[in-house]
Amino acid sequence: MPKKNIVLIGFMGVGKGSLARELVRHDPALYALDTDDMIESLTNTRIKKIFATAGEAAFRALEQKTADWLAGNVQNAVISTGGGFYKVKNIKEIGTVVYLKADFEWIFQRILSAPNAKKKLKKRPLFQDAEKARALFAERFEAYEAAADIVIDVTQGERETLAKEILKKCAQKQK
Repeated sequence: MPKKNIVLIGFMGVGKGSLARELVRHDPALYALDTDDMIESLTNTRIKKIFATAGEAAFRALEQKTADWLAGNVQNAVISTGGGFYKVKNIKEIGTVVYLKADFEWIFQRILSAPNAKKKLKKRPLFQDAEKARALFAERFEAYEAAADIVIDVTQGERETLAKEILKKCAQKQK
């Protein structure tokens, strides 16, 4: 039986963290976790530095270690994940997987129009080159849908509306 967790996946910058906070606001029985924050805490190193010094493969191994811990230890959480977290082998054991879907241009504009756009871009090592990020998006698009239990188009509503829709769909799925 799946855990009563909600695992938010999607491309970097789609709004997984902000939507996790909105979900918790609507359901006080839940709490929010962020896998990138967990990895930074575990290693006492920023994600950007892990990529630069140890490489992407080492980072993916840390994501799997985090997934293993979440699957065995966490209940009643909304878990926002890094853009590649959908690849962990046991993602469905963690909870109901919700893909936050948007096209690349919407995501890119969301990041660029944020008040702290430079900071948002700087903390995303795989988004430093827009064309490489676009290619990565195209490569991952179908895989996100395949990994998901529920797909939510985030371009079609405000955070509050999206949160209510996610909670409703997850409640139905988790029965």
